[in-house]
Amino acid sequence: MSNYLFKIILLVALISAFVSPKFFALALTPTEERQALEEELKQLEEQIAQYEKDITKTEQEKKTLVNQISILQNTIKKLDLQIYQSNIVINDLGVQIKDTESSIKKTSLNIEDGKERLGAILREIYQEDRRSLIEILLSEGISDFFDNLVALEEVNAKNKDLLTNIKALKVYLEDEKLSLDEEKGGLEKQVVIQNLQKQENTKKKLEQDYLLKMTEAEYQKQLEEKESVEKIAQAIRERIFELIGVPEAPTFGQALVIAKVVSGLTGVRPAFLLAVLTQESNIGSNVGQCYLKDATTGDGVRVNGTFIPKVMKPSRDVQPFLQITETLGRDPFNTPVSCPIPSLGGYGGAMGPAQFIPSTWMMYKNRVAELKGSPADPWNISDAFLAAAVYLADAGATKKTHDYEWCAALSYFAGSCSLSKQIRYEFYGDSVMAIAARYEQDIKEID
Repeated sequence: MSNYLFKIILLVALISAFVSPKFFALALTPTEERQALEEELKQLEEQIAQYEKDITKTEQEKKTLVNQISILQNTIKKLDLQIYQSNIVINDLGVQIKDTESSIKKTSLNIEDGKERLGAILREIYQEDRRSLIEILLSEGISDFFDNLVALEEVNAKNKDLLTNIKALKVYLEDEKLSLDEEKGGLEKQVVIQNLQKQENTKKKLEQDYLLKMTEAEYQKQLEEKESVEKIAQAIRERIFELIGVPEAPTFGQALVIAKVVSGLTGVRPAFLLAVLTQESNIGSNVGQCYLKDATTGDGVRVNGTFIPKVMKPSRDVQPFLQITETLGRDPFNTPVSCPIPSLGGYGGAMGPAQFIPSTWMMYKNRVAELKGSPADPWNISDAFLAAAVYLADAGATKKTHDYEWCAALSYFAGSCSLSKQIRYEFYGDSVMAIAARYEQDIKEID
């Protein structure tokens, strides 16, 4: 056998190993550990549902101090379970992210390996093509010549398979990168959910501590005092409506006036719209605390001047942001946007009270401008209310049923309302609807 034929056969063997189905074998998921986590989540859901039943039952009974304390105790226990549940989801997402990153690394290495093998094949073919027919016949003879032709033909066939598999790997790699972005986004949102749960838990514990110091007589007296309708209405009107991303927060009465006007334009219930904006305010300290400073990298600083990377996603949001600020006559590098959460690797860049990222605002600004009759400004309270309502209307909130509004709230937070997001982010929707119910009662008191 000629040396050349031996090299070709060796290449065929190497390529065959590369393109075999075993090449695509990846770590199996979900693992038994993941299955155990899913089972634990299911058990937690059942326990949480039981606490909800107990709370609902007690709420229907006579308003006494004992009953109110019981409601708070069960609510706190439910929130503790939900926080623990969030920890499990966060850990599960962390495992998924590591698996995906490992898969991306393996696939990248396999693509590079494939390129090297492909280069070796092409070099052999190139060298063979440069040899003359007489040279081949003199050095190898007729028999080896025909053997070489057969082997070379097989190499060409395997070469095509190799190219096909490299292309398939490239597509797979791109899909894995998209999956990784989604998983990181899911992790970031789950941390937000957990922070909301912790805030609610702290509030309920403070309320419980306050009630534990009261007597039944004091509690009943407090209930009687709350029955003064006009006093309640005035207190509600003057209460500060917590709103992020604006220099001065409006009162609830002022916010309600805006919400009613917006409701007339979009059909979204005022109490629900105010509840969504309140929930966004509850999300946290990152809102309006950063400035974009580098339009190329998307890096920036906190309001205190500290450098922070990933203030805005350069490929998606920087150019729209520059367009928005230019249209409004704002300095893009001194206009407040939300900060990223560095530990999660995501981007910031959301604007104003309604927390629209620039690329999403571009999809709604013309509709908002058409409704109001002038250019839309995401940092303007009225425009932010209107943009949020348009988004919620598109998500089904105009049907004004609990399920449609709940799903619209989830879409506002997570981008869509799918079954998987419902399971993972249901606390957000539940919290919005609870706030909306309180606001609906407040609006009735005012009216």
